[in-house]
Order: sequence, then C-alpha cells, then structure tokens
Amino acid sequence: MSSPAPAHDTIERIARERFGWESLLPGQGDAIRSAAAGRDTLLVLATGGGKSAVYQVAGAARGGIVLVVSPLIALQADQRASIEAAPDAPDVVAINSSRGAAAVERAWERIDEGGSLYVLLAPEQLADEDNVARLAAQGVSLLVVDEAHCVSSWGHDFRPDYLRLGDVRSALGDPPVLAMTATASKPVRADIIERLRMQDPDVQVHGVDRPEIRLVVQRHESEDEKRAAIIQEARSWTAPGLIYVASRRETEAYAAELAAEDRHVAAYHAGLKVSERRAVQDRWRDGDLDVVVATSAFGMGIDRGDVRFVLHAATTESLDAYYQEVGRAGRDGEPATAVLHYRVEDLALRRFFAKRSVDSAGLRSVWHAIKRKPGASVRELAEAVDRPARSVSRLLNQLVDAGLVDTAEGVHPLRRTRVDVVVRAVKEASAARERIAESRLAMMRAYAEESLCRRRVLLDYFGVDGPEWCGNCDGCERHEADGDAPEAAGAASARDSRTGIDSAADAPLAVDEPVEHREWGAGTVVSLEEDRATIFFESEGYKVVALAALDSGVLRQVEAA
Repeated sequence: MSSPAPAHDTIERIARERFGWESLLPGQGDAIRSAAAGRDTLLVLATGGGKSAVYQVAGAARGGIVLVVSPLIALQADQRASIEAAPDAPDVVAINSSRGAAAVERAWERIDEGGSLYVLLAPEQLADEDNVARLAAQGVSLLVVDEAHCVSSWGHDFRPDYLRLGDVRSALGDPPVLAMTATASKPVRADIIERLRMQDPDVQVHGVDRPEIRLVVQRHESEDEKRAAIIQEARSWTAPGLIYVASRRETEAYAAELAAEDRHVAAYHAGLKVSERRAVQDRWRDGDLDVVVATSAFGMGIDRGDVRFVLHAATTESLDAYYQEVGRAGRDGEPATAVLHYRVEDLALRRFFAKRSVDSAGLRSVWHAIKRKPGASVRELAEAVDRPARSVSRLLNQLVDAGLVDTAEGVHPLRRTRVDVVVRAVKEASAARERIAESRLAMMRAYAEESLCRRRVLLDYFGVDGPEWCGNCDGCERHEADGDAPEAAGAASARDSRTGIDSAADAPLAVDEPVEHREWGAGTVVSLEEDRATIFFESEGYKVVALAALDSGVLRQVEAA
C-alpha cells in the first residue's frame, strides 16, 4: 500500500547525510519519492544516470529489508562496495554463487536480525522456496528489480529466471516494486509491468536521447574489409574505447591484433574464469586499459565515464541491446562516437542464436510430477524426475512462460490438461518468441540501413519525442553535404520529412494508438511514415503495415483501454 511521498528536503537530506551526495541527478528525485512512498515504479534511466542511487535512497527512506535482484555477480559486488563506502547507509549483504558457505550463512544471520538492510542476490537464489520463505518471514519493504529488461522476452538479454519474480513477489507478501533499466521500448515496458504484476505503476523515462554520441553505420562487403576498418579505428581514435563482437573467439583475435600496436587491450567474455573477468573489470575502471574487446557479457554495472568510442563488429539482436551498449560511451557528457560495422550476412548469426529448443521428454516428466504432487518445490520435483534442480527450473520457466503453472507457493498447475497439450503450448510459446526475436532483428536492420537521421529511428523505437534531424549522425551529415541541410535540433518542420504528413491531425493513426489486425491480433503503433506504420503485435513482434490496410479492413483502430 502506498503512503505519502517523502518531502523533497527529506530525500535530499538522506542523500546528503547518509550517502554523501550533495545533489541528485535529473530523473532520480521523482523516482525516489515514488518508490519511497510505496508506489510501484518503473524507471528507465540512461546508462550513467544513477539508477543504483534511486533504490539506495528510497530503501533508506523506507527502512526494513530492501531486496535487490541483480543478474550479475560483478554488478552485485559494485553495488555492495558503493553502499559500504557511504557515510551512514544501511547494512548490505550479498548472496550468490561466488560467496563461500560461511559468508552466505553470515548473510542469512544478518537477515534474520531484521532492521534496515539491503539484500543483493541473483534471481536464481529466489528459485529456492526456503530462501523466499526466510525473506518473507522478516518482511520485505521494497523489491528492487535491477536490469528489469531481463524480465521481458520481448526485450534483450532475456533471463528465464526473471519470469518467476511475479510469483516471488506474491510469496513475499506483495511488497512495492521498483523496476529499473537503461533501455526499454514501450512494448518492453508493458511486458515488465505485466510480468512483475505492477499495479498503477509510476512509469518514468529519462535520458534516452544521448545527443553527445555521434551515431554512424559503416557497411562492408567482406569480413576482411570490416575487420580492417575496426582495427584502424581502434588503433587511431582517442582511447578509451570498447569493441563488441559476437563470439569468444573474436574477442581474443581482435585483442591480440590490437595489442601488437602498443595499445593496452584485454579480451572479455563469459568463458573466462571469475578471477580473470574481475581483473579485466578492475583494470578498465582504474584506467589501465585503452580498449576492451568483449561479448555482450561485458558492461552492466561496469562504470567508466570517459569512454570515447564504442565499435560493434556485428549487429546485436535488438535496438534495445545496441543502445544500451552504445550508452556506455560519453557518460561524462563529452563527445563520443558509436559505429556499427554492418554486413547483412551478420544477421544470420543472430537468427541462429534466437532459435529455441524444447525438451519434450523433460516437459512430460515434470508435468506428470506436478500433477501427482501439486505444491511441490523445485527440489522435490527434481528428485521425482531424477534431474538436476537447475534443469527442472529451466523447464518450469517454459511452463510459466506458456501460462501453465504458478510458482508462488510451490508449483501448482493452472489448469488440468493432457501432457501433449502442455508440450504443444510450450512449443507455441517458444515459436512466438522466435517470431518476436526475428521482428526485433528486423528493426535492427532498419536502423543499420536507414538513409536519413539515424537517431530519429532510435527515438521512434523508444517512443521518445525529439528533433527530426539530430545533426550528429552520418545520415544528417550526408544530407548536409548534399546541400540539404537538416534543420537545427529542436526545430519543427512544417511538413514531416520522414512521413510526408503535414500535421498530426492529418495522420490516420497516432503513435501509441491501439489497433487490431485481422491476422496478428492486438497491436500498438510504434512509428509512422507517409504510407505505412510500424506496429508492435503481442503475438508477432514488430511489423511494418501499409496504411492502406485501414481502408481494406485488414487493420482497424480500437478504443484505448
């Protein structure tokens, strides 16, 4: 239940006296007051905007146990260190696989003592019903879901273990939720709200536009040509910088080639030992490295403000993922450059990664076990089917995604049905996720192949207003060179150069308008062009639909809920 929001000076005093912050950054204050008052809050705040400070100050204002779900051990370690370094912050404990048994037991003992405390853990820890029950016994004043895009299978970096956080919230007694992420398009935001069962949430979106980052795409005909261009830029441009690649092997190959040119460079990927990954992170933060060549495993929570370039050697699986990685540049507000080195052939690799497999035999055995013993724990189900608990947990995630089970207090079937129907439902849900992944990749391709203002594509995707021409991307630069100079940032054109529409009143559809397609069902308009609209359909993902479909009856407008 919400309570009155703390006064502005109360929040400022907590930030100053307990954490040593003389002032809050734009976007932080309103989110802190909302979460501190106990209102469900979804905060989209650009990388470097200070999301951790939001939950820390809000948690200190609420008191009690603040449960913080973070996907990466490194992210937990950074946040724990920042809290411990504060002048008078509440206590903090972390529970994860890197902590020894003695440290974990001490953490639980501190939890059992009660009082003001931040508890940092990974979602996998909440798959253990005993852990959830122990936290519920003490009472959780605020449930913080960091990197909340991981809960959405329409976003990037989807983590199946995040799926059950809605059930965990119920088991904890429905504490207020603070969900935070750096990037989330409107469909992803809606999915986060639904998955976490947020009620009347305060949705705040800040700092999506990063005008200090110059956006560029370079197209290449061959892999060798692309590689040579990336190496040349990484050797000659002002350091520090990041290079994102698609595979572990490429991190080592690029790093080796760059190291031969006297640049301090390191490779980073999930296959490194924990100590090796930590060493790279520490050297990067300390300024000992000019360049890190990494897979997508590198980035969340790894702070450095002076990154001058981010190069991508391959497309990401979505614009959400791309813009989050790009957002690691220029966090000090100084000019930076982000370059996507693009070959259309690279999309095939992303399609391969998006393929999903379904373990039909495993689903059958787990479903039979659930029906035999409703309310069983993951551990009990694992014993019943003679499979590792982690394997059973993955199968349960698929059942949750298909809407077949509830895991709030043990695992319960939501309907009694035949096992072949269960397997088919999971396969259909998996196929839908593949279609959505394909549509997100199509949006990524649209960005890469855009000929006008590239930033406008990104802002349209995230549902953010902005100038038609940004003046700081290769599309704007081309048009200026051709003598067709873009209007100054912030100026409105009499006729929208992208849509050909004279005014919003002339458009047959509006951005964010709900629509219904005869084949694809319910959708929401994401962006408009002269004769077509990009629409996100819940069952299909992003589709470009001709506006003529309105006249034919294939597409119709519907009343907003």
